[in-house]
Amino acid sequence: MKKFLPGTLGLMALGMAAPALAADLPARTYTKAPAYIAAVYDWSGFYLGANAGWGTTRKCWDFTSAAGAFIGAEGCHNATGGVAGGQLGYRFQSGPLVYGLEAQGDWAGLSGSNTSILFGNTTNRTQVDAFGLFTGQVGYAWNNALFYAKGGAAVTASRYDVLFAGATIVSARENATWGGTAGAGVEYGFAPAWSAAVEYDHIFTPSRLTTFTTAAGAFGGADRIRGDVDLLTARINYHFGPDITKY
Repeated sequence: MKKFLPGTLGLMALGMAAPALAADLPARTYTKAPAYIAAVYDWSGFYLGANAGWGTTRKCWDFTSAAGAFIGAEGCHNATGGVAGGQLGYRFQSGPLVYGLEAQGDWAGLSGSNTSILFGNTTNRTQVDAFGLFTGQVGYAWNNALFYAKGGAAVTASRYDVLFAGATIVSARENATWGGTAGAGVEYGFAPAWSAAVEYDHIFTPSRLTTFTTAAGAFGGADRIRGDVDLLTARINYHFGPDITKY
């Protein structure tokens, strides 16, 4: 008959129980890290913003009869200055293509003058006081960067003065001169719901027969005045609705 040393039975029992305990433990599971999902900008929706910048126009004056018959050229001058205003628009994005409509209105301080080469002793002065742009847009988006072109209608408000010895003798005011506009810009979404842009616009201003009057309202002459407007502005926009950043 075999004899077991003291403690041998305990070791044998412990050895037999070990496989059973291991079988009762749950299988180890491994959790896979979630895949990274990059943020995607969506340019769709309404936006409201402000802009400021610089503008210039080169105005050429031709002295005419009251009926508009050419008499003589009076020369040209540049009218330059600052602009500031706001814009409201709506965009729709389909894939990388972005379409939109926008209305923009700005105060302008474009001013310049020249001595009349026809009369010699008078000064012709131009002041562009305001403008508005009503445009359609089409652009291409690379996520939060947008390149776009725009075009449509434009309206300007201007004042023209003829001065003698520094005093205004006759003047004319045109509150709504309609023309066309074309431009382009680049816009960058720098934060949720916020974007900044730099934009160039050209306003096509038609040649107009401008009638001058004295302070008392008497006829003071006529000129045919022509000259387009160029604008360069920095813009910032706030986008309404859902967060512009989507996942």
